[in-house]
Amino acid sequence: MLATLDLTKSLPQQDYTKKLVENQLKLRSLAYQLYVQKRTLIVVFEGWDAAGKGGAIKRLTERLDPRGYEVFPIAAPSGDDRVHHYLWRFWRRLRPPDEKQILIFDRSWYGRVMVERIEGFCTEAAWKRAYREINEFEHLLTEQGALLAKFWVHIDSQEQLRRFEGRQVDPYKSWKLTDEDWRNRQKWDAYAQAVEEMLLKTSTLNAPWTIVEANDKYYARVKVLTTLVDLLEKGLGVMNQPEKRPDKQHKAKSK
Repeated sequence: MLATLDLTKSLPQQDYTKKLVENQLKLRSLAYQLYVQKRTLIVVFEGWDAAGKGGAIKRLTERLDPRGYEVFPIAAPSGDDRVHHYLWRFWRRLRPPDEKQILIFDRSWYGRVMVERIEGFCTEAAWKRAYREINEFEHLLTEQGALLAKFWVHIDSQEQLRRFEGRQVDPYKSWKLTDEDWRNRQKWDAYAQAVEEMLLKTSTLNAPWTIVEANDKYYARVKVLTTLVDLLEKGLGVMNQPEKRPDKQHKAKSK
């Protein structure tokens, strides 16, 4: 699946700027509709190290009312998270739609079938069982009315190397690069196999994966935004609605 992707897709800067703003404004309006309809949008980002997940999340949230969304950067479990079922730490981060309408996971429950599988942090039986557990978990979310978007942000090995080397010499980005990032590159093929299996076994009608060709960051960011706009317009039944002012969101709460 990944080998068939066209990673040469790109977007000129002028087109990028125009489409970025257009879709950010649409998304802001749709976020208000989420609040009105008391619905939740859950956005999952997975992808290679340095693929651009953080940049996509930044552009996604740039024009949203900060009272209406929350971003969860997911790292290795610690504290109480270590002694519960791996899905527990995600259940407890869910919010009712009158509090937060958009929940964004920067890495997610899919760690069980990728990093935990490859690094031996769980048994083979556990990660094989996780495909069914994850599908059931996501089915429950969508049955309760949530809209779910899952993005695999994909770059090739050469592009990742170029970005790693760029981070090494950039004082503003060098903190992002760790020894673990370099070590994971040595397991590229193993991770690629795990990703292929993950995409195949957990892409469902209610929670399909969107693979984002991300060698060009401009193209990737716009694809994420347009995918979310399409999902929300269809899921909320508000096609081509005029933009609502986001500052009216939560007004009832403040009275």
